[in-house]
Amino acid sequence: MNGKKRFNPDNAHLLFSEERRASLPPEQVLRYLKVKREDEVADLGAGNGYFTIPLARLTDRVVQAVDIEPRMLAMLKENAEREQVGNIRFIESDLEALPLEDSSADKVLTTFAIHEVGDPEKMLQEIRRILKPGGMLLLTEWEEVEMREGPRKSQLIPSGKLLAAVSRSGFAAERIRLNSAQYALRAYVKNRGK
Repeated sequence: MNGKKRFNPDNAHLLFSEERRASLPPEQVLRYLKVKREDEVADLGAGNGYFTIPLARLTDRVVQAVDIEPRMLAMLKENAEREQVGNIRFIESDLEALPLEDSSADKVLTTFAIHEVGDPEKMLQEIRRILKPGGMLLLTEWEEVEMREGPRKSQLIPSGKLLAAVSRSGFAAERIRLNSAQYALRAYVKNRGK
């Protein structure tokens, strides 16, 4: 598992396409995260807000929206303002050294980002660090199949391989099939002491 490519912000308009909305409705995906009004939530690899904005509507707290690309965060800010969503904090950072406190999130969402980082297992350790005891991670990715959209097949992390990495990082996880090309892992910290 090794991140090799970042999403090009010039293609950000594709993230809000009708085709994507039909195959991957954000509200449906977010149901798996079971966000409560009082939950502290972090969205890692927030991009231009396809998931962040509906996520922010589920909680009364401020969503920590983290992305390494300043152009994507600027688009997220514009989209949030247009949608009149004001409970988002925009954080420019890589995902392997998060500027968030230990045990600061009840829920963590990361969508189609882990294949882009240099060290996915380091990112998983950072997620484990920021999750509160009893917290939950929802991680979505591309399955290793041939497809018209998404990253090249060589960049994809098959669900079984990512499930094993998540387990090695101290999580208990279950695999959820979102559609024929995309999956989610819902994970909980197994034991803080390890």
